[in-house]
Amino acid sequence: MSSYDFTQADFNAVYEGGELLPGAAIRSVPWDIGEVQPAVVEMERAGRFRGAVLDVGCGPGDNAAFLAGRGHRVTAVDAASAAIEMAKERTKGFDIEFAVVDATALDGFEGCFDSVLDSALYHTLDPVGRHSYLAALHRATRPRARLSMLCFADVPRGMPAPLSVSESDLRSALAAAHWNVTHFSLGTFRGVATSMEKFFEKSGTHPELDEKGRTRLPVWLVHADRLDAEAAAS
Repeated sequence: MSSYDFTQADFNAVYEGGELLPGAAIRSVPWDIGEVQPAVVEMERAGRFRGAVLDVGCGPGDNAAFLAGRGHRVTAVDAASAAIEMAKERTKGFDIEFAVVDATALDGFEGCFDSVLDSALYHTLDPVGRHSYLAALHRATRPRARLSMLCFADVPRGMPAPLSVSESDLRSALAAAHWNVTHFSLGTFRGVATSMEKFFEKSGTHPELDEKGRTRLPVWLVHADRLDAEAAAS
């Protein structure tokens, strides 16, 4: 079992060559596979994105670039300023709006978006942050908006708690924040195996690897529709 204090994660530091977690020896970005997450490609093919799209917790920008390249109008935000600078450099030539933003507030974006992509952000937050985040997403979106989420799943060979979330907890949190789940299944999140070797060893995690040597971590693939808060309460 892991003895890391996940509340001490420094996402800005790891983009600058520092350590993500004290003692974990993670000094490169473990979710930076240099291309779009395959699960995001499938979501786009399924028609999950329309209108103004928010890529929240965008990291190095590959998902945003993919969506923009498919003709979507994308705003990509991250709390780590170093991530945004990397994303801007990597996605030159794409029409993407970037901003350094606290996802648990999303101040200044009220009623702006028709679709949201959360590719592995929700599970990085503590319980209070998760509640605030889902409420902020509701404020930042328009009626009938769609949320598409990849969240580490609390299943065998997955990430250790608290970085993994149970199905019941995630469903309950979304319902409480007025998001109606329309699809919930297991999927896969690709990651950089070499950057996580010592973390996996210490935490007792043994992920599968794909044909490119990347980790295949189990995630919940979630589709949810925004409910009007007043209607949901009636």
